Parts: sequence; C-alpha cells; structure tokens
Amino acid sequence: MKIITIPDELNSDTSQSVQVYDYSSSQEAARKQIVLNQNILSFLTEGTKDVVFDNSALSIDNSKFLLMKSGHCLMTEKLSEVKNYRSVLLFFSNETVLQFLRKNKVTPGEPTEFRSVHAFAYDDFIRRFVNSLLDIAKLPKTVREKLLAVKFEEIMLYLTEIYGSEFLYSLTANSSDTSQRFIRTIESNQLSKLSLKELAFLCGMSVSTFKREFEKHYSESPSKWFQNKRLEHAHFLLNQRQKNSSEIYFEVGYENLSSFIQAYKSKYGITPKQQVKN
Repeated sequence: MKIITIPDELNSDTSQSVQVYDYSSSQEAARKQIVLNQNILSFLTEGTKDVVFDNSALSIDNSKFLLMKSGHCLMTEKLSEVKNYRSVLLFFSNETVLQFLRKNKVTPGEPTEFRSVHAFAYDDFIRRFVNSLLDIAKLPKTVREKLLAVKFEEIMLYLTEIYGSEFLYSLTANSSDTSQRFIRTIESNQLSKLSLKELAFLCGMSVSTFKREFEKHYSESPSKWFQNKRLEHAHFLLNQRQKNSSEIYFEVGYENLSSFIQAYKSKYGITPKQQVKN
C-alpha cells in the first residue's frame, strides 16, 4: 500500500506555517497509511472518518471534527449518503503552536493519558469558522497567509476557552522516544485487528525491525503475544460479561468460530462453552 505524505501530496504550499485545503473525494478509502508532516484540524463536513494513531483511535461523523498531531496514522474515509466525502483541513506547524502559547501565556495542562488525536463537537461558532476558512482559501497567497495566522489563533483561543488547555499537551509534548512510542502503540492496539505491517507503520519501522523490537521488549513473537491478549480478553468476556462464543469470537480478532474455540481450548484446556458452564 502506498504511503501518503500530507500536506505535501495535496499540492499545497508547505512553506506556510498555517495553510488550508478543501479536500473532497468520491471514493472510499480503508486504512490508508498517512504521514502527517504538520499538525492538522480536520473539519469533516460530509461522510465519516476513522483514524488510528500509535496511542489512540477515533471514529467521527460530520457532527464532529478532529485535532491530530503530526506523525503516522491509518485513515479510513467513508462516503455520505450522497456518495461524497469532504473535509476542510487546517494545517499548522509546531512552531505556530509554540508562538500561540507564548503570545497568549497559555500553559498546556498535563492530561491523564497522552493522545495524538482529539475529537470536538461542532457548534454555531465552529460552523461559521469553517465557512470563513473556505472564503480565505480563495484569496491571493499574501493576504491568505496573514488571515490564516489570525484564524489559527482564533480557533485555538476558542477551543481552550471551551475545553481547557489539556488537548494542547499532545501538540507540545516530546513523543519522539522510540521505545516509549513502540510500547504505547502495542498496548493501545492489543485488541485491534491491525496487521503487523500496519502496526510497524504506526511505529515508523519496517516489519522486520518491528518484529526484532517486539521480541526485545516482550520476549515472544508478536503473533503469540497478541493471541494471548485476545484470548485473555475472551476469557474475561465469557466469565464477567456472561457472553457466549458466537457473540465474541469476531470481537477478539478471530475470523471464524471454530478457530477461536480451538485456540481457546489450547490455552485454557476447556472449550468456551465448558468455561461458561463452570
């Protein structure tokens, strides 16, 4: 699968610290491998979007918009009922964030967990803001660049007033430590259905490097480790949630019921049905 680097591949002017792009598509895309070279506010207006980062994942419809930190992610775009997908994208650099913090004397609050993506709900102010971005996008470059700098400050002041400053922490915290990023990716996605290739991409590694790094940290192969985690979760669902095999096998990452039963019996010595009876 081709790796897509944005905003570079949107034919935008990457020399600008803040830039806007009106993106639309009539084709659905599943788990595209995306490298974000800048932070981004993605104002979804048509369709739905799913994103997976190294430490967090979100799904939204056009009642919400996303704030995403620069880095690697997997992105799925689904069309609206009228067969269209549209998102107004506001890109901005790390330096732009730091300038905003210094100018407005804002100190990001440290959240309980680090997340690379945040979702916010639309309101009337945000809808007017998005429409103003579309108007600015049509203007000549010189005036567009100046107005976008003002618009970035406007949206950040508004979001910090409504939601506080914790979301800014993800944009300013140093998350470049390779080992921490690797462990975050694994722990956050232990029950996901991502392939090794997709997990390696989120870590910024080749598959072979990913496997070596995995065995160094977890002392077993990725396939065995993930299978154990999924079976442990299945064990929890059977015992604590009183669910049966047919309800959970797909949820815990198995494509068919028989392979799930076989794997469960191999680990626990009894079938899921016998487990429920006990």
